[in-house]
Amino acid sequence: MKLKLTMLAVLALGVIAAFLFLDLPHNWEYALDRRVKKVLAIALTGGAIAYATLIFQTMTNNRILTPNVIGLDSLYMLIQTFVIFFFGAVSLPSTNKMMNFGFTVGIMLLFVAVLYKLIFKREGRNLFFLLLVGLVMGTMFGSMTTFMQVLIDPNDFLVVQGKMFASFNNVNTDLLVLSVIILAVVALYAMRFSKYLDAMSLGKEHAVNLGIPYNFVVMNLLVIVAILIAVSTALVGPITFLGLLVVNVGYQFMKTYRHSILIPSTMLISVIALIGGQLIVERVFTFETTVSVIINFIGGAYFLYLLLRESKS
Repeated sequence: MKLKLTMLAVLALGVIAAFLFLDLPHNWEYALDRRVKKVLAIALTGGAIAYATLIFQTMTNNRILTPNVIGLDSLYMLIQTFVIFFFGAVSLPSTNKMMNFGFTVGIMLLFVAVLYKLIFKREGRNLFFLLLVGLVMGTMFGSMTTFMQVLIDPNDFLVVQGKMFASFNNVNTDLLVLSVIILAVVALYAMRFSKYLDAMSLGKEHAVNLGIPYNFVVMNLLVIVAILIAVSTALVGPITFLGLLVVNVGYQFMKTYRHSILIPSTMLISVIALIGGQLIVERVFTFETTVSVIINFIGGAYFLYLLLRESKS
């Protein structure tokens, strides 16, 4: 296990070094500064999505589900479309990245808090009912987004279209610093629940029999997942299949269910996938596509493979 983790760490450092120093121009200070910001944004986003997806799959005991099933990606697009539809693409809420970031994260967390409160405060409601409600809400958000996009000005629609895909170009330093602070606090809080993850992967009945306060742990982990996904999505945009892809690759590569091994390995795989994808976007496709398109294409194909494999077993 340690050898495999070391291999992933070395590969991640190699990909990062290639991204930072490959084809540096003469004014290397400016180029290197921009690339370092990209690497930090990629590391934050990749690590947050990988960790959130891993613990979400552990809670649901299902390896083909991601946190996006509760509708956070659809809500993100609804918020961005709503702002541009009612205020315009050149308005302050749209152009001020700090205001847009705070507004987006706040609405997404408020939605999750209301969703959790309505469901978990009632007897007989469980995690899977939450997933069902989240799926329905995500479909509704998608329909509302499409309705506004049909009516929106074509020039404004181009701005909305740019927000549909994750982008690591022109990362705002202020947003990066704020994201680091938020994710660091969440990571420290999440450490107190890491000892429960191995037992929770056995299922609710086994976890309860082992003395784990299941509902309390699930509630806290869901809040952690929501914050991680909200911050990473608001920072760079939605990457739907990244978590599904890297977590399942982590399971296959590490051949273990110990979360002390899976957490760092999936985060490293996520960083490798995103930086490698960004390298391909910049060096091969010359910015004619985005890294989220590549990740979603590969992740979508892998998702179909997992569904077919599960149907045969």
